[in-house]
Amino acid sequence: MISGLASASLLLMPAGAWAQTIRVVETGPPDHGTIDSRSSEFFVRFDKPIDHIHSVLAVTQGGKVVEKLQPRFKTEPEVLFAMAPTLPPGEYKLHWLVKTLAGADQVEGDISFTVISNK
Repeated sequence: MISGLASASLLLMPAGAWAQTIRVVETGPPDHGTIDSRSSEFFVRFDKPIDHIHSVLAVTQGGKVVEKLQPRFKTEPEVLFAMAPTLPPGEYKLHWLVKTLAGADQVEGDISFTVISNK
């Protein structure tokens, strides 16, 4: 699904901008994945280094921001990583917004996930 989001963004960009397009390689949790309520780490790995200072990560539910996450700066150059407080069971999305260090246009997407009780 995420690669579909990245591919869809290619269609909206001018041909010359494709060389700088950022693609999602891996996410945690995975898109449409399930985590238990003890999990609190989130990441998005891209195919090229990103601008961590101007990147955004947020957990949303029903279109509203539940937690705005602070990306960690001491991580791999192509990984956006953050910790979150424990989330109650439910359906969520991890929203990300990044751009490359080369100054490409911003690219954003969502990763759907479900939090289940750890009982």
